[in-house]
Amino acid sequence: MIPSDKIDDILGRFDYLEAKMATGLSGADMVATAQEYAELRPVVEQARSYRTLLNDISGAEEMRADPEMRAMADEELYELRGSLPEVEAALQRALLPKDAADARPAILEIRAGTGGDEAALFAADLFRMYQRFCEENGWRVEVVEEASTELGGFKEIVANINGANVFARLKFESGVHRVQRVPSTESGGRIHTSAATVAVLPEAEEVDVEIRNEDIRIDTMRASGAGGQHVNTTDSAVRITHIPSGIVVTSSEKSQHANRAKAMQVLRTRLYDMQRAAADAERAADRRGQVGSGDRSERIRTYNFPQGRLTDHRINLTLYKLDQIMQGDLTEVIDALTAADEAERLAAMAERA
Repeated sequence: MIPSDKIDDILGRFDYLEAKMATGLSGADMVATAQEYAELRPVVEQARSYRTLLNDISGAEEMRADPEMRAMADEELYELRGSLPEVEAALQRALLPKDAADARPAILEIRAGTGGDEAALFAADLFRMYQRFCEENGWRVEVVEEASTELGGFKEIVANINGANVFARLKFESGVHRVQRVPSTESGGRIHTSAATVAVLPEAEEVDVEIRNEDIRIDTMRASGAGGQHVNTTDSAVRITHIPSGIVVTSSEKSQHANRAKAMQVLRTRLYDMQRAAADAERAADRRGQVGSGDRSERIRTYNFPQGRLTDHRINLTLYKLDQIMQGDLTEVIDALTAADEAERLAAMAERA
């Protein structure tokens, strides 16, 4: 049972925000109030449904005192009480603390791991998989940096993904992705195992991270694309080194000005990710549950091509639809990971209650 005073607080805060916006706010105050109002609205909708149901149950219980109405009241109570667990669970999910970064765009980083050329090819396959998933969701993908191989793989690729709730949907993708398949370079038909690491970082805003000019070194350099006839050199590539942390970021598009802006955004995002990780480590209630910590060294998933199977090891999910998944059909996997995370946090919330 969710305490009545907690619901009163939620509804009271919502009414206050609604009245405050009606006074004609402007500027940053209006933006902040409107944002809190929008975030609270779905919680209020669930709270009102829950309170209405409790009131209906109370009314039906009172109706049982009338012998002539008891049979009807019992039937109504059976239906109302039957729907109570679902409505209560919906409110509890709405009350779960939100990750402030969930609504943000994200930086996607994919790097080939063990497995040589095959690992680089798998990294490219993963990037195309995410690219298609982003297209299905109406998100824009912009490559910031890539290091390609002659076979068409990626040693490393970094991309910016812009859209609504990008980080919320992709944050559980961070970790080691393992592939089992017969490489195109394998003449004997043997199955090889290789891996790639994926990192999904919430994009930082300038107010999140202060980067002092004296803490960075900016180098302009010549960058080259893949070898052979595809050589494409430019003097506009930018490399930024953050001296205190040792983080190095590069961007090698055509415009030096754009490269500097992109590289600074990636640097800011990586520093923001470091801050978030440090804050998580300091929390006594830092959780390492079934969805995992997001540690990039943690093996999270296996893609078995001979069996057409994907297995997510964190939640013991196995799907035999690998072809569709590699075409960007990640919704079922991501929904399952999100549900598992919610279930774990609900259990933790119940223990603290």
